[in-house]
Amino acid sequence: MSLPREDPSGLEPTRPDERAGDESAVPITSGTMTRRVFFQSAAAPFAAAAMSRLVSAAGVNREPAPYIHSIPGPGVAQTNMGIASTSFMPPLHGAAPAGNAVPAAMPAAQSGSRAVSRPVWDAFEFLEKCHQLGAAGIQTEINGDPTALNVRAKQLGMWIEGMVSVPRNGDTVAFEQSLLQAKAAGATVVRTGMLGGRRYESFSTLDDWKRWVEQADRALALAVPLLDRLEMTLAIENHKDWTLDEMQRLLRAYESEYLGVCFDFGNNIALLDDPMEMATALAKYVRSTHVKDMGVRPYQDGFLLSEVPLGTGILDLPAIVSTLRRANPGLRLSLEMITRDPLKVPCLSPQYWTVFPDRNGKYLARTLKMVQAHNRDGPLPTVSQVGPDERIRIEEENVKACLSYAREKQL
Repeated sequence: MSLPREDPSGLEPTRPDERAGDESAVPITSGTMTRRVFFQSAAAPFAAAAMSRLVSAAGVNREPAPYIHSIPGPGVAQTNMGIASTSFMPPLHGAAPAGNAVPAAMPAAQSGSRAVSRPVWDAFEFLEKCHQLGAAGIQTEINGDPTALNVRAKQLGMWIEGMVSVPRNGDTVAFEQSLLQAKAAGATVVRTGMLGGRRYESFSTLDDWKRWVEQADRALALAVPLLDRLEMTLAIENHKDWTLDEMQRLLRAYESEYLGVCFDFGNNIALLDDPMEMATALAKYVRSTHVKDMGVRPYQDGFLLSEVPLGTGILDLPAIVSTLRRANPGLRLSLEMITRDPLKVPCLSPQYWTVFPDRNGKYLARTLKMVQAHNRDGPLPTVSQVGPDERIRIEEENVKACLSYAREKQL
C-alpha cells in the first residue's frame, strides 16, 4: 500500500512508489479524513481570514489585509527552519500543476505512463499550516494570487521559495510565467528537479539515460537566459539523478550566478555518494535545501533507504549545515520529511549498474560498509500497514519532531 507522489518539476513523471517502498498505489477515498479536513480543524480560521481579505477582485487593487496572526499555534515555538510542501501529502483538491508531460524523446513505457494530474497544496493554506507549526518559511508551488501571498508571508514574518518545472519541448512560456509568479510572491529562489523519478528505475539502458541528459541540457540552455534576465535563482535538486561528479560538471558548464543547487541531504546515498562529501563539494553552489535525516538497512539486492525524523538517523546534520552555511551564511533551510515506507536501492543487481558507467566498487564498498554499521539499529518505520487517518497523524508528528530538533540544535 502506498500513496502516489509526483515531482512537480521533473522532465519525467515520478513512479507511483515515489512516496512509498512498493509498487501499488492506493487512493485516499472520499470517506476518509483528507488533509483539507485536518487543516480546517486546526488552522483554517486564519487561512480563511487571510484569503478573504487578501485576494483582489479582478482588476481592482485593495489595501493589504490588517495584521491577523503573527505567532505560531498555542505552545509552539518559532524555528529558523522552513518546510517543503513535499513533507505533507496535499489535500485532494486544487488545480493540476503545469509541466507533467512525458518528454517526447522518452517512450511511455519507460516514463511510467502519460501525464497525470495530482492534488497540490493551496499556497495560502500551506503557508498558514506551516506558520501554525512554527516554521520560518515555505517551499512550494505558487498558485492563487502571488502578491497577496507575499503580503501575508510578510505579515507572518515568513519567507517563500518556489517550486517550478523546467522548460519542456522547447517551450519556455510556462517556465517564465512560473518565475514571474514566484517573484511576485516574494521568492528569490525556486527549486526544480530535473528527473521526476529515480535514475536506476527510470532507465533500462545507458542510451536511454544519455538521451534524457541531452533533453536536460536543452532545457537548461533555454532556462538560464530567462534566469539571468529576471534575476531569479533556479536551484536544481540532486533528485536521485545526477551523481556528485555529474552535478559538478553540469554547474560548471553554465556558471550563471542564477543557477545553483537545492541540496537534498540524503538523496544521493541512493547513488552511492557520501552526503558529507556532497555537501563539501557543492556548498558554493547551494542556494536552497531539503533538510532530512536518513535510515538505512540491508536487504537482499542492496539496501533500504528511508527518511526518518531529524536526529534519529545516520547523518551528521549540524556538520552538514555548518559546511553549507560557511559558503552561504544566509542559506535558508527547508525541511523535507517524507513519511513513507523505505525505498529499495538495488545496488547489488546488475540492472542498477547499467546507467552508472562511472561508478565502481569503491562507491559500493563504502556505502555497504555504512549500511552494515547501522544494521543493529532495528527495523525502519513503515506506514503501508496503517489507514489514511493514522498516516496523516504520523506524518504530522514526524514534522513536529523535526522542527523540535531544529529548535534544540538551533539549525
